[in-house]
Amino acid sequence: MLDFISKRLLGTLILLFVLSVLTFVIIQLPSGDYGDLVKNQAMTMGGASPAQAELLAEQARERFGLNDPLIVQYGRWIGNIVFHFDFGHSFAYNKPVMEVVGDRLPRTLAIALSCHIGATLLGVLAGIYAARRQNKVGDRVATLFSFIAMTVPRFVMAIILVYFMVFVWDVGSIGAMNSPQYMFEPMSWAKFWDTIVHIWPVILIAAFGGMAFNLRIMRGNLLDVLKLQYVETARAKGLTENRVIYKHAVPNAMHSLVSYQGVALPYMITGEMEAAMVLGIPTIGPLIISAMAEQDVYVIGTIMLLIAALLVIGNLIADILLAVLDPRIRLA
Repeated sequence: MLDFISKRLLGTLILLFVLSVLTFVIIQLPSGDYGDLVKNQAMTMGGASPAQAELLAEQARERFGLNDPLIVQYGRWIGNIVFHFDFGHSFAYNKPVMEVVGDRLPRTLAIALSCHIGATLLGVLAGIYAARRQNKVGDRVATLFSFIAMTVPRFVMAIILVYFMVFVWDVGSIGAMNSPQYMFEPMSWAKFWDTIVHIWPVILIAAFGGMAFNLRIMRGNLLDVLKLQYVETARAKGLTENRVIYKHAVPNAMHSLVSYQGVALPYMITGEMEAAMVLGIPTIGPLIISAMAEQDVYVIGTIMLLIAALLVIGNLIADILLAVLDPRIRLA
């Protein structure tokens, strides 16, 4: 088991290094840099002459090391991350990136984790229900639900919800985590409930697709397992149907579901981000839009790298859980 974990851990570290290179390359692809943004703002908003604006742009480039070769910039960025857990400096906010991202990341992870747990539990239970009633009304309703949830884009769901919240339900405040009276209050049960009232559309949209995926995987796997000979043998011995399903069939139908959990949390995070962008909830989603508009490359790169790391680490945890469930996997 230790040998299996060490091999997976080594592969994870190599993959994270490759992802860091790809992330840095991607954030450098757009034309121009922060110096160009400073130049444009100085000319359009500050009334500076072209020469003065160019001087300000060069000062910004020198300050943040943007004139250095890309390999030097990457080495400085990844070295600070590895040895100092420093993800760089935010150009627009003029403070460390982790202070900018760290202000919103806990909210994003809390919402995404809540969606992940809820979508997994409800999806598994719905999948078991649908499999036990194959081709009946309950199964057909579950199949229709999963089809809609997996095909309708999440930003479209968010736009539809915004329409109903504004024009049908007359919701007072959209685009905030709390009502004005709770904005600067310490956490309490009243503020917690007020937060739920404000973010429930994001939770619903992010969990909708995840629940559908879990439902389809669990239903398909369980139907396959129920056809196996050992299940028929268990029934022939006189075991109750519930005991056959939950003790013998469900554990063996969980393998593919556990593998899916490796990508489920990043999927929930991207779903939360899409919904938050439309609804204006102050989490990671709107931050990405503002960082892209301001060419705040280290903020964008940090968010991309963190999501990629969550995906890789999630797959590592899924591999370990699969090895615990099925000893044959340890030999792979």
